[in-house]
Amino acid sequence: MNFENAVKRTIEKYNLLSKKDKILVACSGGKDSTTTLYLLKKFGHNVEAGMIDLKIGEFSDRNLNNVKNFCKDNRIKLNVFDFRKEFGFSFCYIRDILKSKNIKLNSCTICGIMRRYIMNKKARELKFTKIATGHNLDDEAQTVLMNQFKGNIKLNAKLGPINGVIKDKKFIPRIKPLYFCREDDIRAYSKSKNFPVNYEPCPCSVMAYRRSVRESLKKHEMNNENIVKSFLKILPELRGFYKHGKIHYCDNCGEPTTKGECKTCQLIKKLRH
Repeated sequence: MNFENAVKRTIEKYNLLSKKDKILVACSGGKDSTTTLYLLKKFGHNVEAGMIDLKIGEFSDRNLNNVKNFCKDNRIKLNVFDFRKEFGFSFCYIRDILKSKNIKLNSCTICGIMRRYIMNKKARELKFTKIATGHNLDDEAQTVLMNQFKGNIKLNAKLGPINGVIKDKKFIPRIKPLYFCREDDIRAYSKSKNFPVNYEPCPCSVMAYRRSVRESLKKHEMNNENIVKSFLKILPELRGFYKHGKIHYCDNCGEPTTKGECKTCQLIKKLRH
């Protein structure tokens, strides 16, 4: 089965999309999200690109320029969301202030929390029905193991080709069309298409825990596909166990959360006190 057919099969097997869906592809300027955007467009879906400008100097500028060029060449509408405008501070400023206050959260954790917040909020405001991300098979295997190692089994219930345990009108479902695609295959496909993408990792992720897990998997030659397939066998039971949680709306911003205050507002509060 060739690469494109494998992605199409994942979409069909897990009912990720219908022709009625309006899809916001969360773009970063990298190979995974660009490939996702290209294929969903090629398959005839109603897609637009969404990119958060993190203001991480030249790295962000280059990625944003790549996405702009790609969208222009492929006649795809691009929605750019300004991180600083949304929160009042740049990402690097938030990260550095939290670090100065001895709040032990790495760059990837802070970035992930705040990017998901923006993307969900903007997708809902712009009437999108799905958010598509570029997460691949290797990403999923790493995340499953990271949550296991940290004892955060509940977080694994949110994984899978389509995210989520609890449904809510303010949560836009997130899908992963590249769920069963290996990173190396995506890179090869992206290069074969000459996509204008950045193959370098984010400069803020040098000490990321995920990177150490990734290297460990490679070192021990573990089969990521088997990890993910074994995980999917227990996912329905895992979701059934955790499905009884209740959705609240943040006391400060009104966004959905499992607690009284969302994680993003908790970070902003720590920033200001």
